[in-house]
Amino acid sequence: MTNRIITVDPDCILGCEDRGSVFSDGIADAGKKELYVFPGFCDVHVHFREPGFSYKETILSGSLAAAHGGYTDVCTMPNLDPVPDCLEQLRLQQKIIDESAAVRVHPYGAITVKEEGRELSDMEGLADGIIAFSDDGKGVQSDEMMRSAMLRAKALEKIIAAHCEDETLLHGGYIHEGRYAAEHGHRGISSESEYSQIERDLRLAEETGCAYHVCHISTKESVDVIRRAKARGVDVTCETAPHYLVLCEDDLQEDGRFKMNPPLRSAEDREALIEGLTDGTIDMIATDHAPHSAEEKSRGLEKSSFGITGLETAFPVLYSRLVLSGRISLERLITLMSSAPRKRFGISSDPGYTVWDLDEAYRIDPQEFLSKGKSTPFAGMEVRGTCIRTVINGKDIYRR
Repeated sequence: MTNRIITVDPDCILGCEDRGSVFSDGIADAGKKELYVFPGFCDVHVHFREPGFSYKETILSGSLAAAHGGYTDVCTMPNLDPVPDCLEQLRLQQKIIDESAAVRVHPYGAITVKEEGRELSDMEGLADGIIAFSDDGKGVQSDEMMRSAMLRAKALEKIIAAHCEDETLLHGGYIHEGRYAAEHGHRGISSESEYSQIERDLRLAEETGCAYHVCHISTKESVDVIRRAKARGVDVTCETAPHYLVLCEDDLQEDGRFKMNPPLRSAEDREALIEGLTDGTIDMIATDHAPHSAEEKSRGLEKSSFGITGLETAFPVLYSRLVLSGRISLERLITLMSSAPRKRFGISSDPGYTVWDLDEAYRIDPQEFLSKGKSTPFAGMEVRGTCIRTVINGKDIYRR
């Protein structure tokens, strides 16, 4: 049977010549009936750990993992050592990116010095070299500090991307404050710790006119307050992550690979997030790819580090669990993973493309990851969808 190529491309970015090139160099001889071509994915929330924590991940290993997952652009969070809170520190990170990145890497700058929340970073000095400002990993606790940051970001025409977490409401929690925590004797993280700070930031964004983006939302209340803010005309977008859309507290095991921040919430929260995808409240899907060493993830739910690996599982998990089940369309998924994040964050470069076999079924094996981080709650999950090729500017950056 003749091989066919199917282009799922909401923005019509692939020309006929590009589509024809997909089958060059022997790919058409793979014996597949259909291959799908998508614009390269864009992840606005990853942690590549370098400089400072290269034993967890490097720019090279993280960007190779991105290419393996079909991503051509990623945005790296600033919880590094040194934190990119001034131009000199940013240049250290940018040098590594220039020398080793396999995909296009766009760094964030910190909102506050060392992400400590006490003094604003050199926002003016950083502005030209960053994609946006964030203190991801920590919420900015002071109302006045966040207001000042929003005013400066507004003047600089930059987005504030916020990790929303009221630390006064954490009480030492490390998983969702719900049924599983109560039944197994764990300390819980309340939903209010997330949505209350989103409510505060939305008031400040409305007051200042700042372009505001909410990172990794996980609760039904967060969806609701953002939906209402959009209806009022607040300049806000938000993201959620694959694990919040596919898993919930009912899936928890006594294993560090199920520990992330925010935590896996209730089944009701998960349903609200999926509804937010379908009605447009949630604008994009980001992985919050946050690798750690095997030892750091081996200490159980209480003592393991927060964070999981996500770039190499995002599309197959979402395609298998949301598209094939009829919850969202394939076209909508591609928009959430490619064109929507590019539009919001001004990533206007040619997205390239990624080629997928959507028929191949397999079980996720972390030992096949290109990331240094192997900890994922999706280990062993049966999925469909294999990345065959990822291309930037006509050059293969990943090829099976």
